[in-house]
Amino acid sequence: MKFVTKAGLALAMMVALTGATMAGDTMAFWDQQQKGTNFFSVKPLAERFVDAKAAGVTWGRLAYDKWPASERDFLIGSASNYQGLVEPDMARLEEVLGWAHDADIGMVIAPLTLPGARWQQNNDGQFDNRLWEDKKYWQQSADFWRDLAARLKDNPAVVAYNIVNEPAPERGTGAAEATSPGDTASYIAWYDEHKGTARDLPAFYEMVIAAIRSVDPDTPIMVDSGWYANAGTFSSWETPLSDPKVLYAFHMYEPYNFTAGKNFREQKGYVYPGVVPYGDADVEWSAGTVDAFLQPVYDWADKQGLPPTRIVAGEFGCMRRNEGCAEYLTDVMANFNRHDIHWAFYSFREDEYDGFDYELGSDALGWKYWEAVDKGETPVMPYKANPLWDAIQAGLRE
Repeated sequence: MKFVTKAGLALAMMVALTGATMAGDTMAFWDQQQKGTNFFSVKPLAERFVDAKAAGVTWGRLAYDKWPASERDFLIGSASNYQGLVEPDMARLEEVLGWAHDADIGMVIAPLTLPGARWQQNNDGQFDNRLWEDKKYWQQSADFWRDLAARLKDNPAVVAYNIVNEPAPERGTGAAEATSPGDTASYIAWYDEHKGTARDLPAFYEMVIAAIRSVDPDTPIMVDSGWYANAGTFSSWETPLSDPKVLYAFHMYEPYNFTAGKNFREQKGYVYPGVVPYGDADVEWSAGTVDAFLQPVYDWADKQGLPPTRIVAGEFGCMRRNEGCAEYLTDVMANFNRHDIHWAFYSFREDEYDGFDYELGSDALGWKYWEAVDKGETPVMPYKANPLWDAIQAGLRE
C-alpha cells in the first residue's frame, strides 16, 4: 500500500485542479488557494514562466501595457477611441500565453489601460480620469472586453480576466484617506455620495461583466477594489456583484511610506517593524497592524457570504532595499495564508525596475552591471540566496 503525506495530497489536488483548468473548468482552479506572482515586464520571456513554476508559482497576473505596441496603445489601438483589437498585438499576447501554458502557470489578463483610462506611465505621467467622468468610455471598455473575451474564452492558459488594474475613480474628488489602519468610514461616505455616477465602480463592473458574459459564460472575472485596489474600499460595496464567478481583489502596499522606493531613494529612514506615518498619525507598524489594516476585507467577505477562495491579494510587496522588507513580506503572507486567500507577490524578474525583484536581495546591482547596460549589453542578473527570496519561498511553501 502506498501512503500519501498531507503535503503530497495537497500537491496532487493542486495538479488535479490545474488539469481541470486545462480541460475547461476554470472556476475549479480557484476552489483551492493559489499562490502566484505578477509578470509586468517590458520583454516577456518563455523561460521566465518556467523559472516561476519551478519556484512554486501556480498563477500570475499578466500585464502587456509595457510591450511595444503596433499603434498608440497595445491591443486597444487608442485609449481615446476604441475601434477593435489590434491584430498584431493580439497575436503577440496569444504567443506569450502559449509560453505560460507550456510552463503550466494559469494566467490572469490584467490590463493597465482601458478606453478613457490610459496607464499613467504611458501617458506622460498624467492620470487619465476620463473613464470615471464620461460613461461613453464605459461602453468602449465593455466593447473591448467583449472582443477580448471572445478571443480568449477557449485559451487554456487563461484562468481569469482582471478587468482593470488599480482603478481610482475616487481620485480628484477630494476623497478622504482612512484615518487609521482598518478605518473604512471615509470610503463608505464617498461611495454613498457618488453612487450612480460615472464613478460608480460596481456599476461599471456590472456593465463590463455583462458584455463579457455575452460571449464567454464561464471564465472567472477578477475585479479590483477602488482607490488603487485598497483593501478597505470593498466595505462601501453594499452587495457582491451579480455574477457568481467573480473574484474580489485588493493590493497591499501599506504602509506606503515604508514600502515605496522613495523611502530608500530619499533616505526617509522608515523601517519595519517600526513607526511609519499613516492617516492622521505616526503608527507603530507590525504584524498586528497589518492584520488590522486587512481585516475590513475579510469582514466584508464574511458579511456577503463569500468564501476565502473568492478573495485575492492581487499584488503586494515592498522595495527590496528598505530595511525590514523580508519581515514585512513574511507578515503579509502569513496573514494571507492564515485566511486561506489567493495571492500574488509583486513581482517576478521585472526587467524595467529591479526594486521589487526579491531574488536580488537587498544589495545594489553594482557599477559593473550598470556599465554593461550602458553599453547595450544584457548582463546576467546576480540572483542569489538571500532573506528576501527565502521569505517568498517560505510563503509559497506554507
